Amino acid sequence: MRILILLLLVTAVFFANTGVAQAPSVYKPIGSMSALMIDIIYPTSNSIFYIEREPPKTEVQWNAIRGQALTLAESGNLLMMPSRARDQGDWMKDAKLLVDVGAKAYEAADAKDLQAIVALNDELNTACIECHQNYRSNYRRRTPAKKE
Repeated sequence: MRILILLLLVTAVFFANTGVAQAPSVYKPIGSMSALMIDIIYPTSNSIFYIEREPPKTEVQWNAIRGQALTLAESGNLLMMPSRARDQGDWMKDAKLLVDVGAKAYEAADAKDLQAIVALNDELNTACIECHQNYRSNYRRRTPAKKE
């Protein structure tokens, strides 16, 4: 028992000294939600959605797709920042969907598996639609056509 307590104490001291157990104390968001969507999330999701238009062939192209997928996954984390999260319910769930699909795309790109990335289209589409339906007030709502 003493060895277990000593081991826990040493582990706690190690993590405290390395900073691993400490979260950043201050986040400083730079871009607005609109900027995140337009400048980061749309382009990176489009690189996954439309990968079949110009499939990557070279190492450089695969590295670019892997970077896009990583950026997409990390964008979900940005959406969960305390200053950006709209709530702790659906917002966090929807952002996690983005993280998960981005992580899968990253792994597929790392493996140079085009079909695995293509297979993520529905999952990525669901992540986008779920969030937009929950948080964009006029998403997919059209005014009825006037009858003459």
